[in-house]
Amino acid sequence: MNELGRSAAAPPVRIVHIGLGNFFRAHQAWYTTHAPDAAEWGIAAFTGRSSARSQARAAALRAQDGLYTLITRAAGGDRFEVVASLARVHVADEHAAWLAYLAQRQVQVITTTVTEAGYVRNVDGGIDVDRPEVKDDVAALRADLTAPVSTAPAKLVGGFAARRQAGAGPITVVPCDNLPGNGAAVAGVVGDLATLVNLELARWITGNVTYATTMVDRITPEPTGEDIAGARAATGVHDRAAVVTEPFTEWVISGEFAAGRPRWEDAGATFTTDVAPFEDRKLWMLNGAHSMLAYAGSIRGHVTVADTMGDPTCLGWLDQWWDASSRHLSLPAADNAAYRRALIERFANPRLAHRLDQIAWDGSQKLPIRVLPTLRKERAAGRLPVGVVRPVAAWVCHLRGSGAKVTDARAADFLPLASGPLPEAVRLVLKALDPELAEDEVVVAAVLAQARELGQP
Repeated sequence: MNELGRSAAAPPVRIVHIGLGNFFRAHQAWYTTHAPDAAEWGIAAFTGRSSARSQARAAALRAQDGLYTLITRAAGGDRFEVVASLARVHVADEHAAWLAYLAQRQVQVITTTVTEAGYVRNVDGGIDVDRPEVKDDVAALRADLTAPVSTAPAKLVGGFAARRQAGAGPITVVPCDNLPGNGAAVAGVVGDLATLVNLELARWITGNVTYATTMVDRITPEPTGEDIAGARAATGVHDRAAVVTEPFTEWVISGEFAAGRPRWEDAGATFTTDVAPFEDRKLWMLNGAHSMLAYAGSIRGHVTVADTMGDPTCLGWLDQWWDASSRHLSLPAADNAAYRRALIERFANPRLAHRLDQIAWDGSQKLPIRVLPTLRKERAAGRLPVGVVRPVAAWVCHLRGSGAKVTDARAADFLPLASGPLPEAVRLVLKALDPELAEDEVVVAAVLAQARELGQP
């Protein structure tokens, strides 16, 4: 059996990345390897965490010189390709390596995929200074700007301090998580944390760091042992770090780059002056639907998104959600209708095992972005269709033990709120999500009714 390994030198590192997960490797790394100037733009990627699982992934990639097989899985068959843009692989606690990269002038772009929870924001969008890990990072950086830190905003601040010290010049951050206005969101938490650490550094960051805003889209489930074995049988290559994804991919980017960047547009990325219309459509129609299926579909016993597409009840729920969310999109109606048809095909892909319990993670961070905007807009328009309250009701049921297992950055906050009698639980969970919604008796009653319909006593 052949092993993956480079026959020539890896491309020089000019991009650093936080979050060495499957999505990054199916999306940003894939676009970079398909750019015509890929030979000039290697990526040094760091795991977001230092867990055993992350360390195992990094070790597998290191053993393969950063190479891995991307399995593009369509309903009719698989396509295999080796992605070569990953030049160096590191685990999260290799902080000295992180600082060393940021001190190099040739490193000109930072990309991030740390999930919505990874930016440690509070409900107002600023840095959550009450989080113990944020307090620890601020104290560490105040004492020593080179100190190891754990949160993504602190790693960025520490990296910028190293860059300032080295005189390495401007740099651009390209966040690739499902946050509305993710460029401004990340700029905000970095600015907040830098101000707490060192005002001169905060001013340098303002003058030398730019932030792109992006919309990213490619369904990338966790690969299974069967996926790895199938790739091995098809390619004759033993790859311990293969990634499974779908044929569809989209990357929309806006903003000024302070220095260089790959020619991602020649690999299919869209550069625009306004990401928001694309972002809204993706967050509300795809991610909102995913969250609804993750909670409500798993309550019905389904395991994957494709499973739910064979259930007429779930299909009806999707239509209700899409009817409501699409009313508030600013892109042309024909384009939105085509996007909706494509989602049905993507969700139904029988060979893409996108697990509902994976999608269900961190609902406390996701629902305010994916679901609540449509709920608020419908309520403001004098409507409250059942389809817009079902995702919230299903999440309450999820917190109470129905369907997928709870894995949430704020589980300690929300699980106690959901544990009492159902009417009280609905009101308390809504209050923690959005105090105004919790004061709207019509909304509270609608969520309660839906929770009961989903089987909550």
